[in-house]
Amino acid sequence: MNFLIAPNALKGSLSAPNAARIIAKALQDMLPDANRVLCPISDGGNGTLDCLVGATHGTFFSASVRGPLASMTVNARWGILGDGTTAVIEMAEAAGLHLLHQGQLDAAHATTFGVGQLMCEAIKSGRKKIIVGMGGSATNDGGSGCAKALGVKFLDGDHVELPDGGIHLSRLRRIEMKNEELTIKNTEIIGLSDVTNILCGPEGASFTFASQKGATAEQVRNLDDALENYVSIIERTLHRNVSLIPGSGAAGGLGAGLLAFCNATIVSGIDFVLDALHFDDLLRQCDCVITAEGMLDSQTLRGKGLHGIARRAQKLGKPVHAFAGKIRGNRAILQSQLGLATLRQISPEDLTTEKAMRNAESLLFKGIEEFLTMKVLTNTKEQ
Repeated sequence: MNFLIAPNALKGSLSAPNAARIIAKALQDMLPDANRVLCPISDGGNGTLDCLVGATHGTFFSASVRGPLASMTVNARWGILGDGTTAVIEMAEAAGLHLLHQGQLDAAHATTFGVGQLMCEAIKSGRKKIIVGMGGSATNDGGSGCAKALGVKFLDGDHVELPDGGIHLSRLRRIEMKNEELTIKNTEIIGLSDVTNILCGPEGASFTFASQKGATAEQVRNLDDALENYVSIIERTLHRNVSLIPGSGAAGGLGAGLLAFCNATIVSGIDFVLDALHFDDLLRQCDCVITAEGMLDSQTLRGKGLHGIARRAQKLGKPVHAFAGKIRGNRAILQSQLGLATLRQISPEDLTTEKAMRNAESLLFKGIEEFLTMKVLTNTKEQ
């Protein structure tokens, strides 16, 4: 039997390559004669840099940039693909949620400035095309911080530059950008989105994600209002309406900022990555796919890695067996909506998230082992 092993990262606990190795080891122990093809994936969020640079035999670099909080400096990686001409930036390297502990989360004031600094590094290296993986952010600034680093100025009614953070965009009255001074000019930007959310409103960046990044209920409303003001000034100044484009709400609105100030193209992160990995060719040669995800919920249906894999597998009639650290929502309904052959939660319900993340390796291994013991895969093949 031929297994295609294609897990996403289990955020905060296992990288996609590590998850793939654990699944492969469990398969080897239980079904030593089975053929195992490892294809760790990413959907534009955490792990995108490693996935794309590793798959193309590219080169990694690092730079000291501003972190998600203005007072922080982080050593962030970026890369150049094996083609030698394309740079890859993972926004979470500079402005990721994982860079802050719970007490530091501050969606109202977090910034994407460091992401812009990484883009500047790529441009200085001579790259004319930059892929930006958007996901895993601690920010909600609409990409304004990133734009600042690239030479855009955001001014209040007194012509004073605004401080970092999306909350201050409520005071935005003027945007200044001189094309000849912009670092980003003549550079092609492709944003990889792991969600389809728009920028504002009930399904926008603030209402959907800001509370996970430390925002209070009042701050969520204020942030959404601030981003509404932000896009109105963008439309008045640049004559671009970016707020309703799918993916504009990705990474706290970084998608909108890239669209407005970098003339970026926003694409599905999972589809871009799967194409880069020649996933469909691997899929045709397998009997089934085993994938894994840290959290599976309704957001999975809006552009996450598991959804992308399931869509492609359905087209080729290949069953997908999925393992999730936690499942939020009705498991049977989610399994049906995603078109999965099986869906299992590897973490016991009574285990805290913190303990589950610490024991992710053993939980994943045990989940695969129990699954194979039940001979579900064998039964699926026979059917």
